[in-house]
Amino acid sequence: MLIVGDLMTTELFTLKRTDSLRTARSMMTLARIRHIPVVDDHNVFLGLVTHRDILAATISQFAEVDKSVQEEIDAGIPLNEIMRRDVTTVSSQTSLRVAAELLLNHKYGCLPVVEDKTLRGIITESDFLKLTIRLMDTMERMQTKPLDESLFAASQPDEFPV
Repeated sequence: MLIVGDLMTTELFTLKRTDSLRTARSMMTLARIRHIPVVDDHNVFLGLVTHRDILAATISQFAEVDKSVQEEIDAGIPLNEIMRRDVTTVSSQTSLRVAAELLLNHKYGCLPVVEDKTLRGIITESDFLKLTIRLMDTMERMQTKPLDESLFAASQPDEFPV
């Protein structure tokens, strides 16, 4: 059985609850990520900030606010005000099937991997897509030889008793 620990990412970008929305936005842009776990000084998992949370906390483009003004506003908003606290988590021993079903059924983009309240990793939709590609590559390598016609010989009508 494959488990979350086999697939999760352990080198994480994390922030503290006192870090700003501007810091989170910059980290997401530079690291090309959509989820940032929020932890304390002992790596205890406190919550999660997603790209959707940042979009929801941002002034609309239609408000015609200057970019520098938006950055100033973002710098004054601590993550504590926008982070999600009621986050579904999994352990490194959770089966990949259970984790995949949680992501799919609840439309989550990620699941923080937490053990004894401590953040150990994260598993994302992208991790499952990478796994899917590896599995498809393996399946394609196994199917290199075309099917032999003799496999279908028994299905010829004249070979069956009447």
